[in-house]
Amino acid sequence: MKNTDDFVFKALHVIAWIIFVGLSIEAGALLVTFAFSIFKPETVPLLYQKLDLSPIYARSQMAFYSIYSLILSVAVLKGLLFYKLIELTTKMDLNKPFKDLISKQIYTISYFTFTIGMLSYFGRETAKQLTKRGFEIAGVHEFWVDSQAFILMAAVIYVIATIFKRGIELQNENELTV
Repeated sequence: MKNTDDFVFKALHVIAWIIFVGLSIEAGALLVTFAFSIFKPETVPLLYQKLDLSPIYARSQMAFYSIYSLILSVAVLKGLLFYKLIELTTKMDLNKPFKDLISKQIYTISYFTFTIGMLSYFGRETAKQLTKRGFEIAGVHEFWVDSQAFILMAAVIYVIATIFKRGIELQNENELTV
């Protein structure tokens, strides 16, 4: 059983690295194309993932920068979330998992997850409001489709972090008793 747990834990660590690299590439590409759009506005139709926000840019640069900033923030936070997960899997010892550092990491992961969910939700609502005002918003909805999932996942991770913290307290009390 222990070998299976170690194997699964290492496999999850590798998968977290793969996802982190993919999300970092996406965030980096979004950041570079955002920088290009600031200095060379003619590149707006050529944004990453064929995200053509030129109709928004033509009508309101403020709306363009607002939407793109939300997209960029969510992408960067997703990368940071998986970096924190990599840190957690690196520092966690399955033989003695109940440590304050691990508990803090799990809380941090829940906060990142909640922030991603809230920013995604805010981005989706902002896009809806811009659509109601006649802005042509195509292709941005894929960046916010999982907002509710991230909020729910944050709640679950927070509960796990709280249980983990209580486990640490019980372990410390047990060590003092012995």
